[in-house]
Amino acid sequence: MSEPRLEVKKTSKLFIGGAFPRSESGRSYVVSSAAGEFLCNAAWASRKDVRDAVVAARGAQPRWSTATAYNRGQVLYRVAELLEARRGQFVHEVRAAEGATARSAAAQVDAAIDRWVWYAGWSDKLAQVAGSSNPVAGPYFNFSVPEPTGVIGIVAPTDSALLGLVSVVAPVLAAGNTVVVLADEQRPIPAVSLTEVLATADVPAGVVNLLTGPADELVPVLAAHRDVDGLDLAGAEPVLAAAAEASGATNIKRISRGVAPGHDWRRDPGTARLLRFVETKTVWHPIGS
Repeated sequence: MSEPRLEVKKTSKLFIGGAFPRSESGRSYVVSSAAGEFLCNAAWASRKDVRDAVVAARGAQPRWSTATAYNRGQVLYRVAELLEARRGQFVHEVRAAEGATARSAAAQVDAAIDRWVWYAGWSDKLAQVAGSSNPVAGPYFNFSVPEPTGVIGIVAPTDSALLGLVSVVAPVLAAGNTVVVLADEQRPIPAVSLTEVLATADVPAGVVNLLTGPADELVPVLAAHRDVDGLDLAGAEPVLAAAAEASGATNIKRISRGVAPGHDWRRDPGTARLLRFVETKTVWHPIGS
């Protein structure tokens, strides 16, 4: 008869620059399951952690944005492969976080994996959809070429611990941007586990950075940061989202408002989120004789 063993509880950390630091503040907070059971102590990110994450994202942006679209697609597909390999773990974590049934949690995880594959496939097709060769009156070629906006701050959805998160992060990465993600404060474990997948895939350090902690403390810092180029407020409460929009109005190129209550993350996402953080560059080139 085997002796009882002590369960090894998860130590939740931040994900900044490809590493897993504890919060600079040394603070943490309790994360409980939907049934009220203790799950872990999550790191409580500070303002300095936000700044460190933005620095890491900015440092990784040139390499990620200049990689070939085909290569980005390969890297993102590798993430989907690892998600598939750890499917059982994510089903368990989604069930605990949301209080979902086994069938519902499994359906959400499967949809998240499929969505990651879908966006990976778009990486080398975005230029054909969003770009064009324009007719001009003169001896020139004129091209419109999509380019990534840059460093994007994302407030993760609060109504879908994994599928919603993948639905806002994957398209931003597929377009060549780097991200600083604020996970759902009450249900961060699937997001933290996703960073463990990213760390063991081929995603370059700094391309994805994840913070855990209270949105009302961290979102204003992220929105006001001068080196953040875009903001997706998918999971921000209306009052907080309005304050973030006002804070980022003078320094952020693109601000995407939160989704409507009851948004169904399972529906076909289309290309809207792929194009949300893309700039169009127009190139003129003389036609040789």
